[in-house]
Amino acid sequence: MEWFIGFWILVGIFVGWCWYSKEKSSSSDMKMEQKSGVLPKGSFGWPLIGETLDFIAAGYTSQPVSFMEKRRSLYGKVFKTHILGTPIIVSTDPAVNKVVLQNHGNIFIPAYPKSIREIFGEYSILQTNGTLQKKVHALIGGFLRSPQFKSRITKDIEHHVKLTLTSWKDLPLLFVQEETQKFTFRVLVKALLSLDPSDDLDFLKREFNEFIKGLICLPIKLPGTRLYKSLKAKERIFKLVKKIVEQRKLGLEKSEDQEHQNTIPNDAVDVLLRDISGEQNDKQSLSLDFIISHIIELMIPGEETVPMSMTLAVKFLSDCPVALELLTEENMKLKRQKTDSGDDYCWTDYMSMQFTQNVINETLRVANIINAVWRKALKDVEIKGILIPEGWCVLTSFSSVHMDEENYENPYEFDPWRWEKTGASVKNNCFTPFGGGQRLCPGLELSRLEISIFLHHLVTTYRWIAEKDDIIYFPTVKLKKKLPIRVTSIGNSS
Repeated sequence: MEWFIGFWILVGIFVGWCWYSKEKSSSSDMKMEQKSGVLPKGSFGWPLIGETLDFIAAGYTSQPVSFMEKRRSLYGKVFKTHILGTPIIVSTDPAVNKVVLQNHGNIFIPAYPKSIREIFGEYSILQTNGTLQKKVHALIGGFLRSPQFKSRITKDIEHHVKLTLTSWKDLPLLFVQEETQKFTFRVLVKALLSLDPSDDLDFLKREFNEFIKGLICLPIKLPGTRLYKSLKAKERIFKLVKKIVEQRKLGLEKSEDQEHQNTIPNDAVDVLLRDISGEQNDKQSLSLDFIISHIIELMIPGEETVPMSMTLAVKFLSDCPVALELLTEENMKLKRQKTDSGDDYCWTDYMSMQFTQNVINETLRVANIINAVWRKALKDVEIKGILIPEGWCVLTSFSSVHMDEENYENPYEFDPWRWEKTGASVKNNCFTPFGGGQRLCPGLELSRLEISIFLHHLVTTYRWIAEKDDIIYFPTVKLKKKLPIRVTSIGNSS
């Protein structure tokens, strides 16, 4: 009998909390409407869970933006909802997204689910704002755009791509998603902290794979949970990277200051450590823990976004033979030119192939690997007559913009030729695969280069047959079977 009474007490508490949460949301909503009358329309759904179940369910379909599309048709391009435990304003309007991303006056700051904040910690890129964020972004971006880095990284990428492709010739079946992850991570780690193939690199790769699994998970930090395992992996990664950074810092302190300052930085660690040594009295000088945390986060594209872009490019090209043929012709032409002249490839050779860049643009648009960013308003702000109240989160949906018929004709069709048409531009507000504003990905050109080099050497080395595979969009974009393909060397395919 006691357990029965206890059960109904818990039910009563739960129902009471649901009613309180609903009334609190409604009361807050009414206050905002009394204040300005311009809150976006929408629904908070069920008590506590809001519309989270619909949001997640859409991620398991072939059209994950269906959650956004349905509400956009009901409420307009900007609407309110309640997902993942918080009331939120969703923007599918490219003009509103631009204002949020530009963040003039530091009105918006990053705001992500608790599990992500827990994993990245207090020194996270996501927690860094204002002048410090601008400073670090400029340091890393300037290094990645430097001519010296571009020349060196082009050769590094070529080396790793060729090495990987050579290993394919004896494989009866290979999985593109796995194969691309092998070399993209190595390339990026080399650029970040000059770590060559070694036991340390193998250890880092294994632990990072464990760490990244917890980016989207329940915020429960008990032994055995996903978050707990990821945090332990992060500790092991931090320890290794700290050892490397401390050794580099010691070497920097022993060298002649002026002589070292005049040399070209070897990697991102070198760039950030020089900031410490050059600005000892600067209040914005970077701490060692800050540098280590940033370096770890900067490894994510090597494990996730870049290899998935490559994998999806292969899938989309496999499903569009005409595009594959045109891409192959363009890259074969460049290969013949280089063979005849005897010159090495350079960054601009890869980036100047127009149709290849069109294929990359279209892959990034359709794939939506980075589908949105989360921001929180530090004060009431009005954009296009819409109120975003202080403390509310804003989700700027890139995928909704990319898949909107108003922006792209037949948006669900893979059409690289659309980028040749008038008005199609990689710089407009309707194309944001790398984010935008002050937090635009500093490595966007490097990512494009990697994909370009991979596609070039793939289509000039092999023909392939891909098995049918489906894209999974939640919690992150993946191929259900990791895209199995069978390759044949071009010399043996005739």
